[in-house]
Amino acid sequence: MNSLHLKSFTRCKRKAWLDYKGKKSYEVWSPHKAIDKINQFQIFSEFCNSEIYTGLKGCENGYQGVIGLKVKGDLFQNINAEIRPQLLVKTKGKSKWGQYKYLPAVYKLGKKTTKEHLFDLAFSSMLLESFQESKIEKGLVISSFDKKVNVEEIYLNKKLRKKVLNVLLSLNECLEGFMPEITQDRKKCTICSWQKFCDKEAKENGYLTDIDGIGSKTASLLITNGISNTQTLASYSEKKLGEKLSKFNDQNYEKASVFIKQAQAYISGEPYRISNKNATSDLLEKTCSGFYIFDIESNPDDKHDFLYGFLKINNLYTKKEDHNYKPILNLKNNKGESYRKIIEILFLQKELPVLHYGETEKIAIINIAKNLNFSFEEIDSLASRFIDLHTLIRKSWILPLKNYGLKTVSNWLGFEWMQKNVSGSKALYWWIQYQITENEIFLKKIIQYNKDDCLATLQIAEYLIKNQLKKN
Repeated sequence: MNSLHLKSFTRCKRKAWLDYKGKKSYEVWSPHKAIDKINQFQIFSEFCNSEIYTGLKGCENGYQGVIGLKVKGDLFQNINAEIRPQLLVKTKGKSKWGQYKYLPAVYKLGKKTTKEHLFDLAFSSMLLESFQESKIEKGLVISSFDKKVNVEEIYLNKKLRKKVLNVLLSLNECLEGFMPEITQDRKKCTICSWQKFCDKEAKENGYLTDIDGIGSKTASLLITNGISNTQTLASYSEKKLGEKLSKFNDQNYEKASVFIKQAQAYISGEPYRISNKNATSDLLEKTCSGFYIFDIESNPDDKHDFLYGFLKINNLYTKKEDHNYKPILNLKNNKGESYRKIIEILFLQKELPVLHYGETEKIAIINIAKNLNFSFEEIDSLASRFIDLHTLIRKSWILPLKNYGLKTVSNWLGFEWMQKNVSGSKALYWWIQYQITENEIFLKKIIQYNKDDCLATLQIAEYLIKNQLKKN
């Protein structure tokens, strides 16, 4: 077992087992991992003033930072272990290499230091101490906020080391045994490279957390009340479930009906129309003279929107190839130029509504308007033109899906992206690659992806409008 297995184990026992014994053909490449690695190296390089070397020679030559080192050894009870420290940082002391030693360091995304970081540092210190023949009192957690490198010192005391030893025993037992059950909290699986492998089994076994709106707490509550799978939930009495759930939360009485209908749709594969107080009728009326589709690609860590995509639709019967798509690139966060182009598009035809999927796009435009010193009245007028199809479809339909994300809904409607296995995180990966290489091919990939996102959003709009026309 190694430090990567420990990291996986703290998130999901099954993931650790699959990382160790799973067939690699079932694992899907994750852009999240790639982005994490790139960000990690950039921050480590900045922290070490670009003095980073790979492997054992880096330690022997006394480099400030060392990556890519693997150290094997017997941990305890004849358990073979291997550490792969994310970074070793040179500090004052004495080791087998001279008048210096190394401390383990890990990269942290976000502000919260978790047990994953603590366990990684403690585990690394156990084998590193004997390897470099020097005591390790602390480890470092390195992160970046507001484009500044931050360092947190973690003291690796006996209590933490003992806790990690117990976890390592459990990990070893897990890796030697059969594949663990799927985690109940399936919402955590969205960025896991083994998600697709587990999805099929989860659906076959009726995991409750596959139902939209049901998290681990609600699932535990349902199981306590004798509802252990989606099949049981789908056939349950709405009144009885509402009464049981209302004992814990008044709002759950209303949710009971939605949970049951969502389970029924998920199993049957058939959508259910629900009351929406003429919301789709309003959409039909507002879009009859044309509309825009708007979608953003962004780097949330840098708070940088690097592409604004607009698709102009004159009417729903316009051929796909006749749609006017306009990408506005914001390559160096040069807000002035990109903001001017966006406002020009939006105010070219002030009466046209702007359709988008999720709240990000509307918030971005409101912030742009504030930056350009729009009046409150102008901002309100602009904001009123935005129609969130994500909110609208949830109010109008219960779909046979595990979530209502753009990819999930539009794929169900038959939409296909030009590029395979794409996602917002993959677009971000391409953006980071473009920043490193300045290769225009990455920009072309991002623009094609954004255009397809706009077309996918359009397909959802068409579904809502055409079904409203049928109703009329």
